[in-house]
Amino acid sequence: MSLSGNSLPRIVGFSANLQRPSKTRALVEAVAEATGARLRADIRLFDVVDAGSGLGAAWSRDQLSLPARRIVEAIEGADALIVGTPVYKGAYTGLFKHLFDFVDPAALVGKPVVLSATGGGARHALVVEHSLRPLFGFFSAQTVPTSVYGSDADFSNGVLSDDGVRARVFDAADQLATLLGAKAKPAASFEAAPAAALSAPGR
Repeated sequence: MSLSGNSLPRIVGFSANLQRPSKTRALVEAVAEATGARLRADIRLFDVVDAGSGLGAAWSRDQLSLPARRIVEAIEGADALIVGTPVYKGAYTGLFKHLFDFVDPAALVGKPVVLSATGGGARHALVVEHSLRPLFGFFSAQTVPTSVYGSDADFSNGVLSDDGVRARVFDAADQLATLLGAKAKPAASFEAAPAAALSAPGR
């Protein structure tokens, strides 16, 4: 793991946007930028477009194209994730789920993850809690408490502009940086006290 020694923590952002530019990609980038302002880290961003057009046709990991396989491997090798998906009909995209179907479940155990999503309006906001959080609960990942959802009205010319959503971005970044900072610190050592020191006369 890159959190050992003097290496920078590796953060991978993955967005399920199907085109560029994208509000979902902009939201993931906003969380990544805010996290980078709080913690020195090696941050890499990917989206579904980077995986190539053959992602949906792959039925097994060995059928993945090289670009798609590299994204899966980057996710598995990261110290933390920032994930985002557009919301269609009240759920994350099929390709988002399809890519994570190829991720080794053991690779995400205990891994900090920021959850984010975008949709046309506020009615989709709970998809982050009702769909994304259970998905990463299956992986036993450590999702940060604050999730981030942005609707179309929260962006201006493709840039996140709503103060409330931006505040959630900063909260999520704080929580992710705190978790990574704690993991980077050496574990506290424990030394048993002498038996004589443990006894208290008269009690």
